[in-house]
Amino acid sequence: MAKIIHSMIRVLNEQKTLDFYQKALGLEVADRFAFDGFTLIYLRNAENDMEIELTVNHGRTAPYAQGEGYGHVAVAVDDLDAEHQRLSSAGFSPTPIKEFFRDGVLMARFFFVVDPDQYKIEVLQRHGRYR
Repeated sequence: MAKIIHSMIRVLNEQKTLDFYQKALGLEVADRFAFDGFTLIYLRNAENDMEIELTVNHGRTAPYAQGEGYGHVAVAVDDLDAEHQRLSSAGFSPTPIKEFFRDGVLMARFFFVVDPDQYKIEVLQRHGRYR
């Protein structure tokens, strides 16, 4: 059986991106590997086996185009309202909290925040299938 171990995103400004993921999601550098033309940085925290892999291509100056195929990465939190307030206070400008219902039953409460390279992150209240 396959196990998901990481999702990779290309980033322009290594330090700005590391600061965002540490402050916004509590992710720390688990490993960092520098190569001739690029650096791989793996981020995680104690709650996760899965990591976000940052790829920093040396010498790149132009922002990456997101394209129309990329959606988002999602995380679950215990207190969505507190997390929304914390991210707002940190200047990350999360979208308003939304509620998503299916057949009249709450399926999800969530908002989005965007990292320095414009990757969307969905922040969901732990509930139902979102644990």
